[in-house]
Amino acid sequence: MQQDEVRSILVTHQNAIKSYGVRTIFIFGSVARDEATAESDVDILVEFEGAVTFDRYMDLKFYLEDQLRTKVDLVTKRSLKPQIRASVEQEAIRVT
Repeated sequence: MQQDEVRSILVTHQNAIKSYGVRTIFIFGSVARDEATAESDVDILVEFEGAVTFDRYMDLKFYLEDQLRTKVDLVTKRSLKPQIRASVEQEAIRVT
């Protein structure tokens, strides 16, 4: 899946995505670098407003997978490990 296609889908569904308590959403990884293949998942970084529950996180993940029709690796800003934080934030492309 190409970056412009992912961005378009996320923008189209931004109101629904925000209803999960999402403040900001970014694309990173192979899609952001335009290196994705047909087998690639979509790496999405989100920042939630307030505390996130497991159910809200999983509901958002499933919603995104349904809309994108592919596997999504959903990562929260708070859960980024220090070892990868800089590289993820450097390549992340803000969508909303």
